[in-house]
Amino acid sequence: MSEKEYISVADVMVRDLHIIDRMAPVQHAIDLMREANVTSLVVDRRDLADEFGLIIIDDIARKVISDGRSTLRTSVYEVMVKPVLTLPADMNVKYAVRLLVRVGMDRALVVDSERHPLGMATLRDIVYRHRDT
Repeated sequence: MSEKEYISVADVMVRDLHIIDRMAPVQHAIDLMREANVTSLVVDRRDLADEFGLIIIDDIARKVISDGRSTLRTSVYEVMVKPVLTLPADMNVKYAVRLLVRVGMDRALVVDSERHPLGMATLRDIVYRHRDT
């Protein structure tokens, strides 16, 4: 078998995932985002039959703060996007970019062959880490 001749999603993803429970208050999500200096958190699955979610700072601003809802009484599950787009870790990064652009998203959860989360791929990080081959 020949050596890999392309840049994979795993080569450019951020491995430091921040995961939150779906029942947590949005204020907890805001606090975690601030502490980690990130703009999104992965929302954990309830079980293996469930899908991961994603809570993004833009959604908190639009669905909670602008509507005058309490960040302490609003749960993450009320704001999150689910299911989150996932990319296989071994996918060629050029196809990952095409997919993200086509669906109008700027990030996706990177998973292994058994759907365990490995990291987050964002268009920003892909561009910053991209090298022509």
